[in-house]
Amino acid sequence: MGWSVNIGTIAGTAVRIHVTFLLFLVWIFVASYMSGGPQAAWNSTAFMVLLFACVLAHEFGHIFTARVFGVATPDVTLLPIGGVARLERIPEKPQEEFLIAIAGPLINVAIAFGLVAFAGANLDARHLAAVESARISMVDRLAAVNLFLAAFNMIPAFPMDGGRVLRALLAIRLGFVRATEVAATIGQWVAFGLGFLGLLYNPMLIFIAIFVYLAAASEARLVSLRAMSRGVPVSSAMVTQFVTLAPEAHIDEAVETLLRTNQSEFPVVDSGGRLVGLLGRGDMIRALKQLGPDARVAEAMTTQVPTIGYRQTLDEAFRILQTKSRQAGRADHLRDVGRDAAGGRGDAERLSLGPMGPPRGVSYPSPKGRVGAVQVGCFRLGPIL
Repeated sequence: MGWSVNIGTIAGTAVRIHVTFLLFLVWIFVASYMSGGPQAAWNSTAFMVLLFACVLAHEFGHIFTARVFGVATPDVTLLPIGGVARLERIPEKPQEEFLIAIAGPLINVAIAFGLVAFAGANLDARHLAAVESARISMVDRLAAVNLFLAAFNMIPAFPMDGGRVLRALLAIRLGFVRATEVAATIGQWVAFGLGFLGLLYNPMLIFIAIFVYLAAASEARLVSLRAMSRGVPVSSAMVTQFVTLAPEAHIDEAVETLLRTNQSEFPVVDSGGRLVGLLGRGDMIRALKQLGPDARVAEAMTTQVPTIGYRQTLDEAFRILQTKSRQAGRADHLRDVGRDAAGGRGDAERLSLGPMGPPRGVSYPSPKGRVGAVQVGCFRLGPIL
């Protein structure tokens, strides 16, 4: 996630803090200092840090449960509205999603009762109304807030934990795709309710409502797209003519080609028609700044280009897209290298990942062969727990 700072790694998962979270802590400190002095400021800041440590524990409940089912989690990011753990893939088995989703709230319940058992915390609903009061002990406030976090996250607002639990239960009868549509619709209506409550009571609910609404719509589209892509060969969706570049061409030639076409990146092929790299608009700009217009395309192109055969399915391409988009930190598109134009051979069946290509139906002659491109889609960086 952009604008985030990596503060370390826990059990192979990177822990990041978003810049807005740091600003949030500064705001808490300054507001408390102005209202109650330095002691109140440090007390409030310490409470927020401990609270978000509980949020982080909540996210690692999801993470460790996901690993049991073979789902990797590259990183977790702390935001002012909570935490976001990214999963390598969406678990489609209802029992897996149910256990992964319920694990986070159960961690909060365990923390709350652990504070009662080992720190003498007193659970009282009235502590929630006075969570900012220093007159109530910190362990009492933390215990109450952890129970509140567990309950709030179980609201059936997909893709929050409660929404994912709802989808898992619906998927048993309706199937994964239909269950996602129903859960997303319910989640968006709940988001409207949260937004209305935010207008009346707490503005933070408005941000949560916006986040829930957009994330629900995004994941519903993602699941629908994946369902439609099953069994469809890559060759059915790819564009088969592209402008290509030679490795020995100069960067200024690449820029001229960029200006006369609507492509934003170009497959780089050698004299035998084999894909050797990918040159995008960003690569050209960097090369012009650092190497000058006389630099060769080979010096600026990206050479790590994953491949896929044109006979393989869009669903397989989509899985590669998900993995690579998370690694690159952006939404990517798939490029499939078609058969050689002269001989019709299939030895150049490849896929490359980059920002964007020409729309389907717009083609350009390629002197070295044909390059196929398929736009599988742009989407947010992964499911959110």
